[in-house]
Amino acid sequence: MTDRLPHEKGFHVSWDQIHRDSRALAWRLDGQGPEKGGTWKAVVAITRGGMAPAMIVSRELDIRTVDTISVKSYNWQEQTDPHLLKAPSSELMGKDGAGVLIVDDLVDTGKTLELVRKLYPKAHFATVYAKPQGREMVQTFVTEVSQDTWIFFPWDMALQYVEPYRGA
Repeated sequence: MTDRLPHEKGFHVSWDQIHRDSRALAWRLDGQGPEKGGTWKAVVAITRGGMAPAMIVSRELDIRTVDTISVKSYNWQEQTDPHLLKAPSSELMGKDGAGVLIVDDLVDTGKTLELVRKLYPKAHFATVYAKPQGREMVQTFVTEVSQDTWIFFPWDMALQYVEPYRGA
């Protein structure tokens, strides 16, 4: 069927799935930090989507210092030019983000991470999901999905009845 809208090629992620995939991200990051013993100085979540994965990663890796960077790059399902709303503590980030793990749920086109990377070029960028167009912007990710797939995250969804694919 080619009469679907772009967002209808959906990848639905449940709370259980985001938890499992965020834990898998933590396993990949374990011992990879630049500090003594391969630990990370801090985790910075890109809000809002990166908050749940960052919380899980910080718990799994026992990282107690957590901050956020707020970047707006979507109006519902329409991607816009990203702009910075809130930066993390300058004391935490230093001049270049060295030793800091920056976590987001997804890299799509890479525009959000491009903005953040300009601010903190030595930070480590990790996402749970990656699309091909933005994949080069992250050092670590768990699952790659096609560029034309829309990921439906559990914080954007509600349980409801869905018609069968071939009709009732």
